[in-house]
Formats: sequence, structure tokens, C-alpha cells
Amino acid sequence: MTTSDRSPTRPHRLGGRAMTVLAILLAALCWTGAQAPPQARGAAVPEQSSNVHLFYYPWYGNPQVSGGWRHWEQGGHTPPDDIGADLYPTLGAYDSADHAGAVTRHMQWIKQAGVGVIVYSWWGVGGPEDRIAQGVLDAAARHGIKVAWHLEPYGGRTAASTVADIRYINDRYGSHPAFYRSAEHGGRAAFYVFESLRITDWSALDQVTADNIVLAQTTDTSKIAHFSGMYTYDGIAGTTAPGWADASAYARRNNLIWAPSVAPGYIDDRAVPGNTTPTLGRANGATYDLEWSNALDPAKGGLPTWVSVTSFNEWHEGSSIEPADSTPPAGFGYQTYEGAYGRTGAAAETAYLDRTKYWATEFETRRAGGQGDTRPPTAPGAARAVPASSTSVTVGWTASTDDVGVTGYDVHREAGAVDPLVGSTTGTSFTVTGLTPSTAYSFYVVARDAARNTSPPSGTVTATTGPPAGCSPNTGDMARGRPVVASGVTQNYVAANAVDGDASTYWESVNHAFPQSITVDLCAQAQAGRVVLRVPPAAAWSRRTQTLSVLGSADGTSFTTLAGSRGHVFDPATGNTVTVTFPAAAVRYVRLTVTGNTGWPAAQLSAFEVHRP
Repeated sequence: MTTSDRSPTRPHRLGGRAMTVLAILLAALCWTGAQAPPQARGAAVPEQSSNVHLFYYPWYGNPQVSGGWRHWEQGGHTPPDDIGADLYPTLGAYDSADHAGAVTRHMQWIKQAGVGVIVYSWWGVGGPEDRIAQGVLDAAARHGIKVAWHLEPYGGRTAASTVADIRYINDRYGSHPAFYRSAEHGGRAAFYVFESLRITDWSALDQVTADNIVLAQTTDTSKIAHFSGMYTYDGIAGTTAPGWADASAYARRNNLIWAPSVAPGYIDDRAVPGNTTPTLGRANGATYDLEWSNALDPAKGGLPTWVSVTSFNEWHEGSSIEPADSTPPAGFGYQTYEGAYGRTGAAAETAYLDRTKYWATEFETRRAGGQGDTRPPTAPGAARAVPASSTSVTVGWTASTDDVGVTGYDVHREAGAVDPLVGSTTGTSFTVTGLTPSTAYSFYVVARDAARNTSPPSGTVTATTGPPAGCSPNTGDMARGRPVVASGVTQNYVAANAVDGDASTYWESVNHAFPQSITVDLCAQAQAGRVVLRVPPAAAWSRRTQTLSVLGSADGTSFTTLAGSRGHVFDPATGNTVTVTFPAAAVRYVRLTVTGNTGWPAAQLSAFEVHRP
């Protein structure tokens, strides 16, 4: 929304309530996928919900209808192909005064979405939105849609002027068949007051609230004296629902209206170049499902009076559910709804209309005392797992089915008492990354639907990650070229010298600091029965005794002794070679611990070989 001059340079901002989007968020709930048509699920519900209110913006103009561009040029853009939005309407850069064309099509879409009430953005007496309101009401009436009012913060707005606005709207439009009056609240008209916190004293509202519902935009219950209830508008905050439970409880205790707002996403980068407002990705519909779930969640206040949807067509903020063109003008970086709820191409354009219909049905079903969508999806079938690399495994399965629609899958790692969630997807495969090489992992999959019902788990499947890089199978010396670490080194006498197959290079530990150790990773568990150790055969390397032990481990953490500590003589007469044998053991890691050397005050090895028995 813009300020009182209705300039096309500044969109409606979310201000301080906008928060950085959790990698969150969405990593935890990626609920999207194909869906079946919504069903009443055992409770009678209306085709169009009068309890779902959709924010509607009538501020767009083009030369063909209004004689010039209005609002589409936001952010310095040049319509019709270049508009101030990150999504491009299926109808193109339309005019809100085109009542027979664009507005009629809007009402058809809103009816398709199962919504019975729009909340009309109104900027004051005699303004452009006021002048075209009659035509919008007429189009709404032809499609069974009612019109409530969003009172915007035009310049000089006061509590007294708001009272006058409410009286004016009632006098001018109150007899129209599309004028919304809440049957459940004494036939009162409804007015949402955007940025109500700009004004501190709203006592003047007492003059009109007996006959009208007037909602404040806040969850701060200390700021709603003289109002009839609250709404939030903020489409970003809906992902975490801050203060919603308290606001709902307060409204219930005091017989007030609670109308939390839900949105499919938020992005205004083209409308406000260089801004710092966070972006809220749609995540193929997961964001919209999350916010609707929050609005209906008993833990966040239970069923609200109404649910307000941000928005039908606030294109500048990217929060629209109005169809977006699947093939927008090229070269401008437009996004599309591609992938929303498993849809692609032109079919994706109406994905958010149909999802709104699903949620409106769910809301009305619960309001009518029905249980809503309680049937969980079937368990994912034919689960399988294969190693994708040394640190990843790909898990696959066949799709679940659901009476309404599967929205996503959660992949869990089998770990005992608590099985961590390792990822979510809308497809039927997922690659788990960040794993340890040459290690067995077990996984299972759970399907979700939009109402948070979860399926039974799939069968558990196991796969072993591949060996680390450079760990192709060895014959003979299993340690040759394998990853190796040491407790310490001197100068350039690094641990890798002991497993490089070159007799002239060697590892030397820190001097005068026994004990010292060197550990080699065989890359996979194997049967070992002896180690062969050497120091360089050159004449300068005189006879010496190194005191050492051999240890083995399957996981690199817990080691057992394979050969106890004792002195081993490295004699030039026998090639400075020592062989240590031990009972066969299944190990992946082999460690030497050196506690003494008669020839030098450090551990020294030019070869550290590990062989099978």
C-alpha cells in the first residue's frame, strides 16, 4: 500500500514486524505437492466462505482505460512489460477501472478460491479507489462476493476522520447488495484500519462501533481500546505467528474479532530497489500452508473469527494469489508460480486460488463442528537407499496417496530413541548429505498432508557411504595412500610420508615429547593381522629400538589394543624393517603409539603398512 498521495514510488511496507526468514522455516516444513480437489469431509460448508477475507487492491491503471499508468511503474519501471513487481499478472498490466474485463475476471477467480469477502483498499473520499468502488461492488455482486473495507493511512488521517470515513462509506455504499455485513455480528459492516498504531487515541470510534466492526492492525491488546478486534496483515510474521495465541485468547474473553492474516510469500525487490525488507519465499506453496496451519492451530489460539489473506493482488509485495503469468515478458527476472503444489506451466497459474479453496473449506468444516481433514496419507512405498558419494546417500520411494493431497515428505535417520529429521521434499527422492565416509546409515520416510496429518513410516532402508576420496580398494598394503594423521610432526616430516610407498621419506614426530601416535584410515573395515614398519635403509640410520603398541578401531573413536607395547629393533642388517603380528581383527583405523626411540628423541617411520592376516 502507498501513502496518502498514492504515489507509485512506495509500496505498503511490513515495517518492524518483518523478520528474517528462517532457513527455517522452511527447512522444517516444506509441504508442497500435488493435490486433489477439496472436499467437505463430512460437514456442510458454503461454496464461498464469508469468514475468509481477501485483501484487494484497486489502484492499478493503464493508458487504455485511465489515460495513463498508475502503480505499475512503481520502483521506476516502464510498463507494460516492465512493472514494479517480481511476478507478472496473467492479465498483464491491467486497469482496476476495467470493470467488465479485469475486475470481472478477478471476481471469477475469487469465487474459484472459495472466498466470499474482499477487503477493498480505500484511500479517502473522492480518491481514485473511491471513484471506481461502485463498479467493483457491481462486479462482486454478480459473483456472490461481498465487500468490506481496508481504511488506509492517507495524509492527515485521524480518529475523527476515520469515523467520518466509516459514516461516508455506509451512506454511499451501504445499500449495495455486495456491501458486507456480518450476519454473525448483528449485521454490522466491517472495516480494517491499516497502521492503526500511528494514532494513539481512538476513543472517537465509540461513535460508530455499535453499528460497525472496526479492527486494529496489531496483536498488542493494550492498543485496541475502542476497536472491535484485531488483524495482523503482516505476511512474513505469519510463519511464526508471534503473539497470536495471546491475541486470540484475549479476543475470545472479551467477545472481540480475531482475524489473523496469512500470505503465500513476500518479495518487493523490483518495487523498492535496494530495500532491506526480508524476502519470504513461497517454497512451492509450503509457506502458504504453514501460515494457514498456524492460523487454525489450537496451540496458536484455535479457530479465529475470520482469516484474512494478504493478498489477492498486492503485486508490489509479491504476496498475490491472483494468477501470475507462467511465461512473463523475458529479460526482467520475473518469478512464476512454477512448482506450486506440484503444478507446472499454465496449470501453476491458478495454484494459489485452488489452495485457498482447500483452506477455506478446511476452515469452514472446523467451524461447522466437523473434524476437517483427519485422514493421514498412506505410507510411502518401496523405499530404497543407495550411496551417492563418500558423504551422501540418496533415499527414494513411491508416492503416498491422500484423500485431499500429499504435500510433502520428511526423511528421518534411524538413530534409536530420537530419529532426526534430515530433510524434506515434495518429490519422491532425497539426497542426505554431510555423512561420514564408509559408514552404514538407515533411513525411513513419512508423508504429510496440508492439515499436518502424517503417514505411517515407510520401511527402513540402509546404505553405506562410499570410501573417502583416494580410497579405491588396495591389495597387499591396505594403508598405502590412505588418509593418515599424527599427534605431531617436525618440520616437513609429515604423517603422509609413512604411507606414500617411498622408503626415503619419513614421518618424524615432535621431538622430546613422548608418547606420539600415527593413525591410518583404511577407508573401510577390513581384517588385519600384521603391520610392517620401516625407517630409511640409508647407512646414516643406525640401529635403534622404538617402543610401540598397535591399536585398532572400527569408528576412529574407540580403540582396542591389537599388540601390546614393547621394544622393536630397526637394524640396517635387516633393512631397518620390523613386522608386528597380532590376532586377526576387523578394523578400519590402525594406530601406532610410540613411547620411546633409542636412536632419536622422536617417533620415526618411513613405512607404516597394514596387511591382512
